[in-house]
Amino acid sequence: MQFKDYENEAIKTAEYPTVGEKFVYPTLGLVGEAGEVAEKIKKLFRNDDGVLTDAHREELKKELGDVLWYTAVLSRELGFTLDDVAEANIAKLRSRAQRGVIKSSGDNR
Repeated sequence: MQFKDYENEAIKTAEYPTVGEKFVYPTLGLVGEAGEVAEKIKKLFRNDDGVLTDAHREELKKELGDVLWYTAVLSRELGFTLDDVAEANIAKLRSRAQRGVIKSSGDNR
């Protein structure tokens, strides 16, 4: 599936206050879903000694899908496509790699 196709399908299921006008709801949803990914990883270590099973992987895939949904919707609210976001991220990472600052710290390195 292409990002454009995903975005078009995702937005069809967007039901929250002021769809297309506000970025707060999808921002909070994104943070919540990212937290759920972290919770599943935490419990993997607490309950299963860090052993990643196929069942764990499937549960994580579901949560990552929710992260993707909120990322797509938030991107749209901010006037970007997922392609815009992905391309900007790769350009940033390539620049850091070329300058030897991948392992450094700070957002604007």
